Amino acid sequence: MVQQVKQAHRAFPSGVTVVTAQVDGRPVGLVVNAFSSVSMDPLLVLVCINTSAQSHAALCTARYLGISILSNTQSTVAAAFARSGGDKFRDVGWHEGGQGAPLLDGASATFEVQVVSRVEAGTHSVFFGRVVGVETSDLPPLVYAAGGFFDGGRLLAV
Repeated sequence: MVQQVKQAHRAFPSGVTVVTAQVDGRPVGLVVNAFSSVSMDPLLVLVCINTSAQSHAALCTARYLGISILSNTQSTVAAAFARSGGDKFRDVGWHEGGQGAPLLDGASATFEVQVVSRVEAGTHSVFFGRVVGVETSDLPPLVYAAGGFFDGGRLLAV
């Protein structure tokens, strides 16, 4: 059944985000597609991080997270942050949000969130964050579906 569930998930397109934090003065992060709005009052979002991810432990210590919604030109950024280990920030432009969380340059949008709770759920931790900063652009999003990346600016209306 696991393979069938994975196949079913591939049928659901999602945006591509990179979740980041500053830990002991260095940026850490990974690519995540499990991101969602939770509430508009208060402003809450969530991200799900696999507990086996190398950066999971570091993210668990962070008080603030950055969430960058990648733009349609950032598939190489997504690939870099999907790899385990190494300096993922080496060739990526970024800046600090108001609370110090790394936010990626060239993203469609970014959020800086204060972690308000974390729930363990099977193989993942669900981080709930209160939005403390947001940046937007006119850049179309990168979309992930059926195991590949697509240009969110070329979606056809139906």
